[in-house]
Amino acid sequence: MTLDLYIARRFLWMFARVFAGFFAIMVAIDVIDQLRRLAGSGITVNGAVVLALLNAPNNIYRILPLIMILTAIALFMGLAKSSELVVVRATGRSGLRFLASPLVAALVLGVAFVALWNPVVAATSKAYDQMSAGYAKGGSVLSLSAAGLWLRQGGEGGQSVIQATSASRDGTELGEVTFLIYDAKGALTQRISSPKAILTEGAWALKDAKTWSFPDPNPERDARLSAADLRIETDLTREKIVDSFGTPRAVSFWELPGYIADLEHAGFSALSYRMWYQLELAAPAFLAAMVLIAAGFTMRHARSGGSGPLVLLALLSGFLIFFLRNFGQVLGENGQIPVYLAAWAPPSAAILLSLGLLLHLEDG
Repeated sequence: MTLDLYIARRFLWMFARVFAGFFAIMVAIDVIDQLRRLAGSGITVNGAVVLALLNAPNNIYRILPLIMILTAIALFMGLAKSSELVVVRATGRSGLRFLASPLVAALVLGVAFVALWNPVVAATSKAYDQMSAGYAKGGSVLSLSAAGLWLRQGGEGGQSVIQATSASRDGTELGEVTFLIYDAKGALTQRISSPKAILTEGAWALKDAKTWSFPDPNPERDARLSAADLRIETDLTREKIVDSFGTPRAVSFWELPGYIADLEHAGFSALSYRMWYQLELAAPAFLAAMVLIAAGFTMRHARSGGSGPLVLLALLSGFLIFFLRNFGQVLGENGQIPVYLAAWAPPSAAILLSLGLLLHLEDG
């Protein structure tokens, strides 16, 4: 037990050092990128630093498998160089038994990042998008709730808020839609309701629309029903509406099931969010696979030579599994393969192959 705690402590300390190094590097690079990207918006250095710090949790979350495999490689190479691996083997402990504590530590870290760091990523991603849109003068925001779809669009005369109970998969057709139109000072000027709205080139085309004007002493009495199709100008396109959803990373892991239900209730496809949810569930197993891959190539005595090529092979194997995971994600999001297979096959394959390599090295 004492040896297991010692190895786990060494592993966690090494992970913290690698994590902190990547975090600092990515923040520094992102500050420069924000200053370059938003140079024309009057952004200050302090603003760029805030944006970089808000974006850092998402960036670091993307490369977590890389951090894990580098941590494992550094740990095993350090233990081999100090001959601690030789001492452990001399006590009669097998390599697989030795790996128990790093694997448990990797699984605990994976669960902690999914349960705790993922909501941080979701919150900071939303704050980053809002702050970045403020600098870039963005004009459209979309959200979903149990009541349906809410969409905000900007214009020269003011803002418009759109609420619909249903929508097509690409957001270009809305059902039971209501437009709330505001002037430049934020005062409500019109409310327009329609059973159906279709996005055309530069405008929404409304069928059987009813219009209420404000301020009006009796808006219901003076409301008028449009005999012909009513057109409301917009700068929205299909691509802008789809992009307004953001990415699944902007939704907390704990809120994903409800968000998926709201998305499907509104008529949109939730396949990418289902895929992301399964990837998050499989994340601890994927991080454990990174540890096993590193162990299969680097858990040997340093005096046996050839450490450099083995480290390179470990990194290449990790990148290969990471690529297969991303490739499976694309196939799952497009409906080419089941999301469960796309999410769980890469870590399962990596674990089985790594265990096979370790058993071969242990038993010859």
